[in-house]
Amino acid sequence: MITAKAPGKLYIAGEYAVVETGFPAIIVALNQFVTVTIEESHEYGSIVSKQYQENSLYWQRQGDEMVFDNRDNPFHYILSAIRLTEQYARQAGKTLRVYHLRVNSDLDSADGKKYGLGSSAAVTVATVKALCAFYELSLSNDQLYKLAAIAHLDVQGNGSLGDIAASVFGGWVAYRSFDKQWLADIRPTVSLTELLEMPWPSLSIELLTPPAELSLLIGWTGSPASTSHLVDKIALAKTERQADYQNFLAASKACLEAMVEGFRRNDLAQIQAELRNNRAILQDLAHFSHVAIETPILQKMGALAEAIGGAAKTSGAGGGDCGIVIIDRAIEIEALFEQWRANQIERLNLAVHLVD
Repeated sequence: MITAKAPGKLYIAGEYAVVETGFPAIIVALNQFVTVTIEESHEYGSIVSKQYQENSLYWQRQGDEMVFDNRDNPFHYILSAIRLTEQYARQAGKTLRVYHLRVNSDLDSADGKKYGLGSSAAVTVATVKALCAFYELSLSNDQLYKLAAIAHLDVQGNGSLGDIAASVFGGWVAYRSFDKQWLADIRPTVSLTELLEMPWPSLSIELLTPPAELSLLIGWTGSPASTSHLVDKIALAKTERQADYQNFLAASKACLEAMVEGFRRNDLAQIQAELRNNRAILQDLAHFSHVAIETPILQKMGALAEAIGGAAKTSGAGGGDCGIVIIDRAIEIEALFEQWRANQIERLNLAVHLVD
């Protein structure tokens, strides 16, 4: 039996701007995982999720094609990951086999709360990793990222793919997105094997080391957000308020470059200052786009953290889900968590996951 896992993630800074080619963001991988297991079968294969048992899939192999009994299924990212990885396996001369694939996730709570930790990216990465092990394919992290990014993009159609980078590389990641139009143009002209070996324009993934005194706190507001809906509204504002949007991009880029430099210099004060700056930049974006990135409860969460010396902001698209705080670990924080609880903010007691 093959087992592979991939961590969830949270955005630290650079949201919305990162969907544009070459614009930076900082993302962190967390110690909550999607786990995929693969066991060889003979007569039929299956795809089973512990979270969606009523929607399990059964399939057979007809030549190199997977043929499904079910037409309607929720496993688009898994299927895309299988399709791309098996395409790569065929190009590597592997014979495709039949198997049972099982998925389990602890990115959501046991009672079904969705924390917004990037489950679609993690399940894509975990599926690709498991299949690479099953077919004895040796991929570097760069190649794994590219394969999972293509699989994810084929389903989602947009996005930065930064969550894929966090799930592959782990830890604190400074990320710049590749040119998606270049990828769309070149895919029909080269093999998948060649594509994974090529440099991708504007793509940059740099692992960061945080200052030893840096502590990351995460609070969940109890209201899951629709990232795709919020991103669609920002896309409309991009068209209608072009000058404002370009100013937003320039400000975000300068802020993130200064924050990355804070990591390189081991300067917690600079990282905190730029986190606050990024919050203000996102507030300006929210103002001219009329998108509610900071909900009242996220504003309250941030204010309580700032009062004791933490730097706080929303994480990801906003509109609910999680807020983050970067604070000196020497500061006493139990009183803050009590205040969060009093305001219906749940502390997520998670740690940064470093890939082995």
